[in-house]
Amino acid sequence: MDDAARAGWLYYVAGNTQDQIASTLGVSRQSAQRLVSLAVSEGLVRVRIDHPIAGCLDLARRLKERFGLRFTEVVPSDPASSSTTVGVAEATAAEIERHLLSPQPIVMAVGTGRTLKAAIEQLTPMECPQHRIVSLTGNIAPDGSAAYYNVIFTMADTVKARSFPMPLPVIVSSAEERNLLHEQPMIRPTLDLARKADVTFVGIGDLTQTAPVFEDGFISGEELEAMQKAGAVGEIVGWSFDARGELLKGGMNERVASAPLPSSETSLVIAAAMGPRKLPAIKAAVTRHIVNGLITDERTAAALLNAD
Repeated sequence: MDDAARAGWLYYVAGNTQDQIASTLGVSRQSAQRLVSLAVSEGLVRVRIDHPIAGCLDLARRLKERFGLRFTEVVPSDPASSSTTVGVAEATAAEIERHLLSPQPIVMAVGTGRTLKAAIEQLTPMECPQHRIVSLTGNIAPDGSAAYYNVIFTMADTVKARSFPMPLPVIVSSAEERNLLHEQPMIRPTLDLARKADVTFVGIGDLTQTAPVFEDGFISGEELEAMQKAGAVGEIVGWSFDARGELLKGGMNERVASAPLPSSETSLVIAAAMGPRKLPAIKAAVTRHIVNGLITDERTAAALLNAD
């Protein structure tokens, strides 16, 4: 694997030919070729395409104008893929890194979910002690285990900045319990920091029959059905909302221990989301300005622009 990593670096970063790699490593050309292929197959090589794609840029511009967003990025769609993260995760990682490269100290808030976790796993190791990174949501699952898609600890493994997890369950038993927990001396500073975020990255969850909050055991089937009947179309860090982008009264929202989302009037709040199941939730979030930034793919962008 060390040889494969070296061969991958020589080929993709240094721009060496396979003959040059073979000479450098003291192997045959065929061995050099196999090592480069191994580097790709084992995920040692990550490729980002920086060439601006005109169609994606046009969709991003139209989304920004249509919904009054501060930031938009549209990545190409893979017609053969059913993934809800590919492309968007890589673009989100690049945008996170761009903010972390700022020499000026910032507060970055992060949500949770599959797309955001996939993005965090793409980050390049960075040293940025000037920044503070705060989680918007708790890190304890209903069974007492660590919430798998909470990203703050994964991020801390790669990004050397001051990290502030939310040491709470994702969902608590009642509004009274949440209020009591939020008043604890260890929790209040984290909530205050989240409100001051300069930039925020979140995922958007759908509330269909395969809703992540249901599949991951945070709510029951009966609770999901009740939320659907109340008009819920999506959730962000547990906060559920309807097709107009209005937070639901009661239900899961009474028991969510997450911090309120930073205001889009004072913070850049970027959602990373794609796919037809999430379309109603994405549309509600950008229309109501729950978020004021969006990273998505071509198909989702086109569907948003064509939606009534």
